[in-house]
Amino acid sequence: MIRYSLSCEVGHAFEGWFANSGSFEAQKAEGSVTCPACGSTMVNKALMAPAVATSRQKDSMRVAAHVPDHQEAITALRKIRKHLTENADYVGPKFAEEARRIHYNETEKRGIYGEASSDEAKALAEEGIEFHPLPALPEDHN
Repeated sequence: MIRYSLSCEVGHAFEGWFANSGSFEAQKAEGSVTCPACGSTMVNKALMAPAVATSRQKDSMRVAAHVPDHQEAITALRKIRKHLTENADYVGPKFAEEARRIHYNETEKRGIYGEASSDEAKALAEEGIEFHPLPALPEDHN
């Protein structure tokens, strides 16, 4: 996944996550990339510095997850993830296969979650099949 800093024609700044640069360009061309503040589809990549984390920064990021200021955000992510997993069907390692079946109307449309390799995720994105990773939580990295 690639994170881009984006801005609309009015100047609102926001971020977007895309499978690759081609995915951003394709979604932009079809008008799927919109400003969350004003709804404009005139969105462009903004200048952004590369994010290169040293091992010391990675360690501080792990510690930051336990700082009280971040606890509210982590609690919200836990609630979101719980809601998603309670209201979707777990399909395990057959996620890519089932996502395709839903996308191509071969089975009922419903929320699903499961596992997919990076190659499977890349293939889904290239086919234009929309999916999103579950929010990562600190306990996932133990």
